[in-house]
Amino acid sequence: MVANDAQTQAEKIPQFVAPFLWSYDIAALDLERDKKRIIINVLNLGTKQATDWLFAAYPKEEIRKIVSESLYGEWSKKSLHYWRFVLGISTSLKTARFS
Repeated sequence: MVANDAQTQAEKIPQFVAPFLWSYDIAALDLERDKKRIIINVLNLGTKQATDWLFAAYPKEEIRKIVSESLYGEWSKKSLHYWRFVLGISTSLKTARFS
């Protein structure tokens, strides 16, 4: 049963997304549990194909929430500014976990 769950999960995260989650075993990732990491990595590093998949896999509001609540250090400056503009996010990001 575990092998089937892992196989099903791997099918949910396409191989063309794997390079943007290079330090993770995509078969072990869960779309719900690991959504923050998946969303941030794909938006930071992903191709158009990968970001198209991301917006099909997650509701836009969920993506907006994760982008707006994430820490500044989790982003490349260029990607952060781009996605904040695209998603219409004007609030400042947290700079520390305990602020």
